[in-house]
Amino acid sequence: MKKQDDEINFNRLSAWFDMIIKDHGFLRLCYNNFYKVNNNIYRSNMPTPLRIKKYSQIGIKTIINLRGVRKDGGWLLENEACQKYNIKLIDFRARSRAAPEKEMIFNAEKLFNEIEYPALIHCKSGADRAGIMCALYMLIYEKEKPEIANKQLSWKYLHVKWAKPGVLDSFVKEYGVEYKKSKQKFMDWVKKKYDPIMLEKNFRSIWWVNRLVDDILKRE
Repeated sequence: MKKQDDEINFNRLSAWFDMIIKDHGFLRLCYNNFYKVNNNIYRSNMPTPLRIKKYSQIGIKTIINLRGVRKDGGWLLENEACQKYNIKLIDFRARSRAAPEKEMIFNAEKLFNEIEYPALIHCKSGADRAGIMCALYMLIYEKEKPEIANKQLSWKYLHVKWAKPGVLDSFVKEYGVEYKKSKQKFMDWVKKKYDPIMLEKNFRSIWWVNRLVDDILKRE
């Protein structure tokens, strides 16, 4: 029995080491990038079990993890904490350095219509993937104008539009151009006019900003 307990404790210690050191979680201990979008949606960076406990206390029912199922220490601790505090954990893969795929947008629409609110959306840093997912929520679920949705992609949340994740800004702004011309509904635009390949082809980032974001800040 003692050997089994020691193995469990070692695995948990290993998971914490994985999250805090390998996944740069020490940077998130002092800044959680936590914000309330509206009464339904909150956003943050990768949460610790203690923060998940606090989120349960303010009534959060669902956590949407935009990093997908990783089976690393951070995910294992998050999954365990969500079970402990009766929060539904949904693993949803999103990209920060590419134009949103149409299939991902359709899946997001389905997700927003099915989950229990209030919900927390997070990625690693809470800047890029959390930003575009919150923007999609505003466009799809709240039917907000693109200029309102685009506020979710902001330096306020540590989003850097001059680096590769700036393609996400271009996505929302491209819809904004069409909306001004025709008032076309967002999902109709996605189905009929949106071209992710062309959007990526036309987007240009700044090389030294990419180095800062990717190599120094270690963003995903």
